[in-house]
Amino acid sequence: MSSITSIEQLEALYGLPGETSLVKELDHIIPEYAAFIAASPFVALATSGPEGLDCSPRGDLAGFVRLKDERTLLMPDRRGNNRADSLKNILRDPRVGLLFLVPGSGTTLRVNGRAQISIEADLCQSFAMEGKPARSVTVIAVEAVYFQCARAIHRADLWNSEKHADPGSLPTPGQMLAVTSRHAIDGKRYDAEWPERAKTSMW
Repeated sequence: MSSITSIEQLEALYGLPGETSLVKELDHIIPEYAAFIAASPFVALATSGPEGLDCSPRGDLAGFVRLKDERTLLMPDRRGNNRADSLKNILRDPRVGLLFLVPGSGTTLRVNGRAQISIEADLCQSFAMEGKPARSVTVIAVEAVYFQCARAIHRADLWNSEKHADPGSLPTPGQMLAVTSRHAIDGKRYDAEWPERAKTSMW
């Protein structure tokens, strides 16, 4: 198999980025980028640690990632599976990457920076939902922010409901757990209990 092994080979194949690909990158958040973050209910959070890389979904009401100022983002952490892979990584390597999505928009927004984890009571309370404060707040010092063109979303036809998968055609979480646990976990019971569990543990 032929492989690319140098930057020079890569640039010879792909060429150099155009002006628009370069001027869109800033070290701070302009109002136009802030508007996109405020409209986003979903972000993928990438982190790195001694065990390797992690990319974790973060979702909440639109605008759940808050701007403290043009160089600082605040992201609440909600209830989850308690693996805390992303947070463990941040404690050992503060570098993070975020990819914001807005349903219906082909544009995505990328942010790179360095993070720390705050448990300051008033800050966590300011993100409360249904009376429950955030468990912690990830404070991100922005180093680079830029929008990504819409090609990937358009190629995927991501927001076209006619092409959305029928959930019944996919393995359920319970079915996957049954296999990965070698049937120590009752998959059918897990799936049956999930809707009620979600109602009481969403925030």
